[in-house]
Amino acid sequence: MTQSVYSSAGSYAETIVQLTHIMFVAAAVITLLVVVLTAIALFAKPSWKSKLSKERVVVWGGIAFPVVTLTILLFYGFMVLSMADLQIEEDESVQISVVGEQWWWRFTYTAEDGTTFETANELRIPTDKPIVLRLTSADVIHSFWIPAYGGKLDMIPGRENVMKIEVNKPGVYRGQCAEYCGGAHALMSMYSVAMPQEEFDAWLKSESADAASSADAKGKQIFLGNGCGSCHTIRGTTASGTIGPDLTHVGSRISLAAGTLRTSKENFAGWIANHKQIKPENKMPDYDYLSDVDVEQLATFLYELK
Repeated sequence: MTQSVYSSAGSYAETIVQLTHIMFVAAAVITLLVVVLTAIALFAKPSWKSKLSKERVVVWGGIAFPVVTLTILLFYGFMVLSMADLQIEEDESVQISVVGEQWWWRFTYTAEDGTTFETANELRIPTDKPIVLRLTSADVIHSFWIPAYGGKLDMIPGRENVMKIEVNKPGVYRGQCAEYCGGAHALMSMYSVAMPQEEFDAWLKSESADAASSADAKGKQIFLGNGCGSCHTIRGTTASGTIGPDLTHVGSRISLAAGTLRTSKENFAGWIANHKQIKPENKMPDYDYLSDVDVEQLATFLYELK
């Protein structure tokens, strides 16, 4: 789950990694050439220095060479990226709506029966299947970036940008917001799980269902009795808030608070009690009036939402 610009899980990302290597090698060669010429100008014999000072050397080496070299690299980069652009028939693809929020991610899927449902901070996709991500923002400019899937794309309020990806390697990949978006920007991450089609279909069916009714009853009472349902939705309960992340199956996710903590009952309790210290400037209200027992029961309830 390490996030790296050198990781690739699909053809588009592999192309970007290849282009990155070529650019780095070219930059290293040019840098070495400049260092050698500088050393000659400073320490070589006068005869060598006089050769470097000739007008022809300055014009060809100082003007023509950089212009030609950088132009070739620039157009090569454009050519490679345009060749790698995925041609996807949208009616054959998995369509997912992605909304950037301060400071978390809202994902909307379409279930098999045509209804839509939300999840948060974790993108799940099938492998070997074209994916269309429809990106926008609810507040400020964010930027969607999972290096293993390809480049980043800005998310702009009032505008929809489309990212097309296709992943051929199952696994868990980390991503993050790549555009400064305010106080907790550094803690606006996500995980994406790429899985075979049959596993994705099973997840889609499970995720679109209501929350399990066997979740901790006392914790559920604390959740609903303290106004948590005004901001969060838990399908199958009276909690129907849309301000914060949908928590219907929050216990099954890899992380809490947009990649800030790994999912565990202890981390749920720590987040409820100390979320302002864990993720400064997040918009969740303080619940410091809850007792330790209340926090423990509420954490148990949330952790069991799988």
